[in-house]
Amino acid sequence: MAGPSPIKLALARGVGALARARGGGTSAPGRVLMWLAPDAIAALGARLPRGSVLVSATNGKTTTARMLAEILEGDGVSLVHNRAGANMAGGIAATLLAAARTGGTIAGELGVFEVDELWLGALADALAPRAILLGNLFRDQLDRYGELETIAARWGQALEQHADARLVLNADDPLVADLGREHPAAMYFGVHDDSLALPGMAHAADAKHCRRCGAPYVFDAVYLGHLGRYHCESCGQARPAPAFSASEVCLEGVRAARFTLGTPAGESEVQLALPGLYNVYNALAAAALASALGVSLERILDGLQRTRAAFGRAETVAVAVPEGTRAVGSHPPRRARRRRLAAGERQGAARAVAAAERELRILLVKNPAGANEVLRTLALEPGEHDLLGVLNDHIADGRDVSWIWDADFELLAGRVRRATCAGTRAADLATRLKYAGVDPARIHVHEQLADALDAASADRPAGSNGAAPPLFALPTYTAMLALRELLVARGEASRAWS
Repeated sequence: MAGPSPIKLALARGVGALARARGGGTSAPGRVLMWLAPDAIAALGARLPRGSVLVSATNGKTTTARMLAEILEGDGVSLVHNRAGANMAGGIAATLLAAARTGGTIAGELGVFEVDELWLGALADALAPRAILLGNLFRDQLDRYGELETIAARWGQALEQHADARLVLNADDPLVADLGREHPAAMYFGVHDDSLALPGMAHAADAKHCRRCGAPYVFDAVYLGHLGRYHCESCGQARPAPAFSASEVCLEGVRAARFTLGTPAGESEVQLALPGLYNVYNALAAAALASALGVSLERILDGLQRTRAAFGRAETVAVAVPEGTRAVGSHPPRRARRRRLAAGERQGAARAVAAAERELRILLVKNPAGANEVLRTLALEPGEHDLLGVLNDHIADGRDVSWIWDADFELLAGRVRRATCAGTRAADLATRLKYAGVDPARIHVHEQLADALDAASADRPAGSNGAAPPLFALPTYTAMLALRELLVARGEASRAWS
């Protein structure tokens, strides 16, 4: 396959440089490249000596792919990886474009690509992956994706077309696990710790019925949404036995989690610098896929424990607390503020700088299952919480925001000190919090994100001296991107997708 000419690669790169200069355009050069050379993904992907692996899921694909990348790079494998999370065809093409070199070569051995659920089939056809990881299927953006059965059927068709790819599947998700029934080499991962079991199935849970006979599943334990241990009393179908499992799970609030990783090669304790049961699932998925690629348990453990949060996925940023009448948007970057301090003033001023900053923890929420796990994680933190909720209804978020009524904000309602609402649907979020039981006097609505961030960060709990308690931001997808751009402009976050 000849692939795109050097001139077409140069033109697409030029578009990428222009887009970056204007502050965005992660996928723009890839879209241009595909217009110039429709077979670009297949041609550039064929340059990878060790082929590609694909990671798809409703929730967690960015973090899972990041964990896998840490493991593989620690094992000495050079990667081509869509680290920024652009996971449709344009984003994959842009990633390959950035790695393409002259003479038909590419700067990497193996492609690690997170893939949008609806793009799995098309991108698998183009890349002919050596392995496919499917993490979960949750109800998300019904206006775009449709019902879960629709996506599961499309995934099943894609797997039939790529029967030689190694499958790594979540045993705890009935829809996902069912896709591996006809693939004898499928590898499964799952949780086995009933101390985490929920009292019952959430009212908005999905995948309650057996795909083989239609009878309702009996859940012996529910861990997250509809994930758990289950069986069908009608036809006998049951959760497959996972080769990679998590037991003795300890969730340490918004900071960390630890668990015992069970593998065919033995057991080991994993210390994650990421919170929540959802990240335990992400770690299991990455470990199983890395093992399928031939990585040792020692390297897997090292990679998992080195993984840090991607932006918006439990990342922490220090934000400036506005002073008195300081104008919105006038905050000098932290590095600039500190450079202006004379050497003799540094020790005394360090306390003042700390007092003028506040820890912002950013936790992406985009559907009921993900939101509930974030709320469940926050509930582990002691005391009252300050929340900055940013609800958008752009295309990438889903136009229908009725999902917020299936998110269990009631878990935190009695422990919210202040709730600041922003975004295109800020009023809807404020209404939802009111009906969840949050005192209306504690709910504040701001049209502009910058105003909301300033107001939320400046309102410290009474009597808090020095560093204030964290401010927890709960943004939807496009709101997360907008928050990131705001923090970058203020010098409080890096432009790099680290």
